[in-house]
Amino acid sequence: MSNPALSMKNITKVYPNGVVANRDITFEVNTGEIHALSGENGAGKTTLMKILFGEEKPTSGSIQIGGKEADIKNPQDALRMGIGMVHQHFMLVPSLTVTENVILGIEKRKGLGIDYKSAEELVGEMGRKYNMYLDPRAKVKDLSVGQKQKLEILKILIRGAKILILDEPTAVLTPQETGELFSELKNLRSQGFTIIFISHKLDEIRELCDRITIIRHGETKGVFTLDDITDEKLSQRMIGRDVQLTIDKPECKRGETILSVKEVTVSGDGEKPLLDKISFSLHSGEILGIAGVEGNGQSQLVDAITGMGPYDGGEIRFCDLIIKQGEIRKIRQSGMGYIPEDRMTLGISPSLSVTENMIADKINESRFFSRAGIVKSKDIDDFSKKMIGDYAILCQNGEVEISSLSGGNIQKVVLARELSSSPKLIIANQPTRGVDVGATEFIRRKLVSLREEGCAVLLVSSDLNELIGLSDRLLVMYGGKFSACFKSLSGVDGQILGRYMLGLDHQDESEISRSAM
Repeated sequence: MSNPALSMKNITKVYPNGVVANRDITFEVNTGEIHALSGENGAGKTTLMKILFGEEKPTSGSIQIGGKEADIKNPQDALRMGIGMVHQHFMLVPSLTVTENVILGIEKRKGLGIDYKSAEELVGEMGRKYNMYLDPRAKVKDLSVGQKQKLEILKILIRGAKILILDEPTAVLTPQETGELFSELKNLRSQGFTIIFISHKLDEIRELCDRITIIRHGETKGVFTLDDITDEKLSQRMIGRDVQLTIDKPECKRGETILSVKEVTVSGDGEKPLLDKISFSLHSGEILGIAGVEGNGQSQLVDAITGMGPYDGGEIRFCDLIIKQGEIRKIRQSGMGYIPEDRMTLGISPSLSVTENMIADKINESRFFSRAGIVKSKDIDDFSKKMIGDYAILCQNGEVEISSLSGGNIQKVVLARELSSSPKLIIANQPTRGVDVGATEFIRRKLVSLREEGCAVLLVSSDLNELIGLSDRLLVMYGGKFSACFKSLSGVDGQILGRYMLGLDHQDESEISRSAM
């Protein structure tokens, strides 16, 4: 007999603009269960969880916590009722200690000051109790990504959460860190905690979760025990068709050198550089993957290549152009496209329409603007409609504000803009992070198609299956250097890559140098 920890019944959410985010959804999770919540981007998962956590109010429907009616007006109400949420992007203060982050906002006083001694003892005790021990005095900026994830969970456990909502918690973890997290979550389950696991990764859902609820187009499409359903049927329920995430790609036909990076260095605040004499080359018709735990130099490398950030030594050459910081227009006009990791900040202008974002890099093109500066509205509209159709972008029309779209559809707009300019080189930084299985399949096929057309693709990703499946060669970054370079991905798996990503293994420097060019 089921023992519901929470029950959301007949939840409907209609926004003032008429958009129906949730339509009569019923979502029930049992006490001591790890329950997956999945579905395509824009399906309504985020809205449903915002309602549960008090960040949104439902238009209609009811919520019960432990069998009792609950009126959750805000996140403070949710926490008082034992509901905690760990967001996909960490909400930590890097300059503070583990303890200071945990007690922020709930500090206990001792005289005129804060009782740090008791707080540190509590953090240590709770960490040991839940197998998530962290040094209470360690600075957050010195923690690994996996440790930061533990800290986020500890924060809500110490605040009394019994129901944990985890939003894409493995997005930036190595396989080893993911394994640790799963052990910790299973331990929490054994102690009676209830966990909602929001994810698009079917292999992880199957390994960790007891049941799954699938949402599509704002409606519940089924609740399944994972032993009773195949991945193929789960994918069909999520997006309404079969999905193939393993993309077939013909043999690589490497052409001329498109990108050459030689001895590039980026200084940091400390003694150790963020990039330490990095060298590699990328050729036409090739996908070069870069793996690494976040914070090991990938961001600085991408910024330097795209002209968004500085480099202190060495040379970056794109075709015949020497890359210099700030020369963004010159770099783009030379044929470089960029799919940024942070699509909301660097990929789009949120207040503009889908169409305006689609042509943002084309204002000098005669097909859309005359020499006199007259806008060719019909041509722009036709182009936008074609891109919306070709890239299967779900939106009412090109005039809607792009920020109203789901993450996966925003990513498709970025992709449409960047790829429609016939690039010689695409820098794809986390191109499928946070997007559903259907959009993931679409994006991966596009990258392989670009490769077949002779484009060079630099793929930076935390999804190791994606890197192994798409890359012709693969570099691993650790501590601002390359710890490995694989000329062939045959026999390479996530466990092998994970050891290089954590600095546990390291190839010979001369071997890396030969393979990287």
